Amino acid sequence: MSPRSTRLTCAVAGIAPIVGLFLVAPGASAAPSGDGASYDPYTGHVEVVRGEAADPEVLTGTVFHDRDEDSTQDRREKGIAGVTVSNGRDVATTDGQGRYSIPAFDNMTVFVTQPAGYQVPVDEHQIAQFSYNHLPEGSPELKYGGIPATGELPEAVNFPLAKSKATGKAQQSCPIASDTQAYNMTEMGYARDGAVADLMARDDYASCGILMLGDNVGDDLSLNPALKDIYADANGPVRATPGNHDMDYDAADDTHALDTFRHQFGPGYFSYDVGQAHVVVLDNVIYNGAKEGGKNGGYKEAIDDQQLEWLENDLAEVPANKLVVVAAHAPIVDHRMVVTDNAAELYDVLEGRNAVTIGGHTHMLENLLPGDTREEWAAGGVEELEHTQLVAGAVSGNWYSGGLDEQGLPYAFMTDGARPGVLTLELDGNEFSERYTIRGESDDLQLALGVNTPHWREWAAKQLEWRDGGKEGDAPALGDEGVVSAEDLAGESWLTANFYAGSTDARVEVSIDGGAAVEAEHSQPMQGEALATGWEYSDTFAATRNLLTSGGVTQSNAHLWRLPLPADLDEGTHTAEVSATDNRGREFTETLRFTVTDERAAAKATVLRGDVPGKVPANIGVTSGS
Repeated sequence: MSPRSTRLTCAVAGIAPIVGLFLVAPGASAAPSGDGASYDPYTGHVEVVRGEAADPEVLTGTVFHDRDEDSTQDRREKGIAGVTVSNGRDVATTDGQGRYSIPAFDNMTVFVTQPAGYQVPVDEHQIAQFSYNHLPEGSPELKYGGIPATGELPEAVNFPLAKSKATGKAQQSCPIASDTQAYNMTEMGYARDGAVADLMARDDYASCGILMLGDNVGDDLSLNPALKDIYADANGPVRATPGNHDMDYDAADDTHALDTFRHQFGPGYFSYDVGQAHVVVLDNVIYNGAKEGGKNGGYKEAIDDQQLEWLENDLAEVPANKLVVVAAHAPIVDHRMVVTDNAAELYDVLEGRNAVTIGGHTHMLENLLPGDTREEWAAGGVEELEHTQLVAGAVSGNWYSGGLDEQGLPYAFMTDGARPGVLTLELDGNEFSERYTIRGESDDLQLALGVNTPHWREWAAKQLEWRDGGKEGDAPALGDEGVVSAEDLAGESWLTANFYAGSTDARVEVSIDGGAAVEAEHSQPMQGEALATGWEYSDTFAATRNLLTSGGVTQSNAHLWRLPLPADLDEGTHTAEVSATDNRGREFTETLRFTVTDERAAAKATVLRGDVPGKVPANIGVTSGS
């Protein structure tokens, strides 16, 4: 790709824009597109045959080909053999007539694993329908309702499926929308008009559908209907993973913490097949139980024993040559630590499998590869990463924080500098690749460039203290963000490249003023080292913007590359062309311009260049995040 360049100038609340820094920017956004095939939803529901069960401790039923798509098994509609059905613990396989029987117990959710070549029905909001809750007396009293009383075990629960050539194709596009996490209707509107609008405009995922990866709302489960509304125009089925903000906080313990979720979306954990991939959704958030007054009692990130038992039983029915995609709200690991407490137990279950794990939760974007090692992982029982771990970014970015762009949406730079968007897993047989699409942008926007100097680090520390300490007195002066003084060059100054798609198998090269390209250093190489942390490991482009408005900032990063600036750079404007190649061989090129002065220019009023690549400069305000 040829480099693109745009001068970025923008002011906060009428303050003059800073000048001197130029960044490459893509053109107008272009929504990814598939083959143009329209989505023909199969609307329906699971068939519950009311009546007395033959055995109150055994649930029976049929998985059948619903040829007329009325959700009822008619005489001419045959059962489907070899399909798995589970109660969340045991896994049964249908016989030659599509019949199954499985142990029954109170508070179970029974679900079918969609086989490739078929599709489950969806409701009017495109939410996949493939499960039945059995809770005879219903949930204990819960603020958001939980599960209504289901009564005694029914005579049968039948699972309708429609044939689908699309779900059997080897090539699949599978968007993963993590942390929509709206706390109110204003933020729900930001999600609708941002990354969710991008998804609604795409037509490449009709067979795989969208997987919402948890923290779909922010604590207030009365927002679930609004959440369903903004995803209702999806070009494919929508499935949901629960997160720590999707729980019934007034539940006494984890037993009923997902009752409202299960009633409105489906099981807390389940599986389905598309192409040559077996997708497993796990619930790795265990609720501690409500505090006094029904308040949030906190949680731990772990996979309970029943799920691990189910996972072993589920995978026992999956051919060894299939790709196993394990998705859970919390990552198994991120670049900082082991996140899921019993990660080693999960890896034992996945041993020998061709697998990838995907998580959200952290509002960061990461691509961690097999063979990566970290000191903190070893301390948490993971000596070496066995499978690719993707961390999916967030629809909400940094919780809808920061200034508003010209579309009226919060910039919401995440703490690792990435921006709101959606991860897409591209499946090709039993192989996969991944791409992250920033809200409103094309896929080729993958780099943010900046300059990290002693002056900037001193300012950042003071600004954070001032911002988080009540903003008393005058704000620390940043001055011109794109100016580097001779004094800066005499200290440690780096050109930084935040390569969103970067991994340990990526390469970043920098050419200054047309000179020979020099390879930049990955700041967290994942070779058994401890966490690299400090302002010298920050993405200055994003951190500056969050420090001057609102939102989190970090001093570590899984995908930051740095190149020391030569101490003998002449005064004047310099150009750095940065080329980055990811682990899939995709290349991205951006250009940054900065100015070297003999002495630092007089400090200016604190300002923010709030514009970003691909956007028309605009004045921005400040919003608070949740």
